[in-house]
Amino acid sequence: MAASSGSSQLDSLEGRVIALAGAGGNLGPTVVRRLASTGAQLALAGRTLEPLDKLAEQAGGKIDTQALDLLDTEAARGWADGVAERLGAVDGLVHMVGGWRGGSPIEKAPLEDWDYLEPLLIRTLVHATQSLAPHLLASGRGRVVVISAGQAQAPTHPNALYAAAKAAAETWTLALADRFRGTGCTANLVVVGSIVTPAMREESPDKDFSTFTPAEEIAEAVAYLSSDAAASMNGQRLTLRGAS
Repeated sequence: MAASSGSSQLDSLEGRVIALAGAGGNLGPTVVRRLASTGAQLALAGRTLEPLDKLAEQAGGKIDTQALDLLDTEAARGWADGVAERLGAVDGLVHMVGGWRGGSPIEKAPLEDWDYLEPLLIRTLVHATQSLAPHLLASGRGRVVVISAGQAQAPTHPNALYAAAKAAAETWTLALADRFRGTGCTANLVVVGSIVTPAMREESPDKDFSTFTPAEEIAEAVAYLSSDAAASMNGQRLTLRGAS
């Protein structure tokens, strides 16, 4: 699956427009740099503009940035239509909006955690995909890549609410894959464990991250699933769970 930035597998990303939701998070810099290296045109969205602009500058090239609350349906629709108008099309969406709450025994899990997780992990995905789906279908080669977690398939009781939210997001993604069937578009999941980023390694050089999923591997998977090399993959889970 993995391919270098010069590989013919990823040549098809040249000039494609890929929207990234949650680009300001920990995973954002690695994924943005990887996709920028393929020649894709990127549109970054996050809660605040400053980190997006900084990331765009670091990645080089012309990158569209917008501060956005994906819980606002009109804002999400405006973002989708605006990217299509400014960049000429939308050929892909990478959903990286994340967050975690948990740690309590299942009988004590506070439902306030669900009130936090459901909008963040499910509703942002629903709004982003509903807003961008018409543009992805118009592209005829639209790609949706959603970052998921192993908890969705193998939940542990202290993480029950987080696992339930991730499982719901997976179900929505697989239903979107069904909508895309026969259209040339695809929707797939990258299933990860705890993520280790280059910044985390730099901050804790002596820590053992062997059971973590490297951000670089996730970025490579995103690039692959966004390309023509993965045109036959739809409604699939690509699992990257570290060395555990």
